[in-house]
Amino acid sequence: MQPRAYREDMTDSGMAPVTGVLLAAGAGTRLGRGPKALLPFRGRTLVEVLADTLFDGGCREVVVVIGAEADRVRSVVDLGSHVVVENENWGKGMAGSFRAGIDAATPGNSIMVALVDQPGLTPTAVSRLLGSHRPGRVTAAAYPDEAGRLKRRHPVIFDVGLRQQAAEAANGDTGARSFLKAHPGLVDLVDCSDLCSGEDLDTKDQLHLLEG
Repeated sequence: MQPRAYREDMTDSGMAPVTGVLLAAGAGTRLGRGPKALLPFRGRTLVEVLADTLFDGGCREVVVVIGAEADRVRSVVDLGSHVVVENENWGKGMAGSFRAGIDAATPGNSIMVALVDQPGLTPTAVSRLLGSHRPGRVTAAAYPDEAGRLKRRHPVIFDVGLRQQAAEAANGDTGARSFLKAHPGLVDLVDCSDLCSGEDLDTKDQLHLLEG
């Protein structure tokens, strides 16, 4: 684990500070280019850029969860003083990475979960989500579908009082989806479509997302 980057200059809004948890443990099998964390992006690696995006957007600290080819990832990337943890059981699905990230976050912090395969995420979108979050709630980035209905995507903020429940409900490769489906009344959707793309980078025909 590397030294912790911790933001000290935030004003007291009466809400718990937020830890950004960046899930970057996958092998990128469908993409076929190795771990997505190591994809070149803006002259760096995707995981470096997105970790800084969470911090620059206002997260008090950032925890990066790696897994596939962990030794190679550690040797290649420079994550500064962000916290880096390894999910040795990354092959069993996202749930283990979700729990590892929450366990590494400072106790008493809310959690913003982001995915390394969303290169369109911007600090302004992170800031909007943080500013929209309310105690006791879940706040999720959302993007309109073809019919104009907002659909929940990442990042997702779990309030400090909900983070452990969400971790315990995480299962397989669905992460906290089961918790979110079980508690739809807790979820506030925040339209971020004017600030960034919520598109996931999963297949080769989406590599253009790295050109931004």
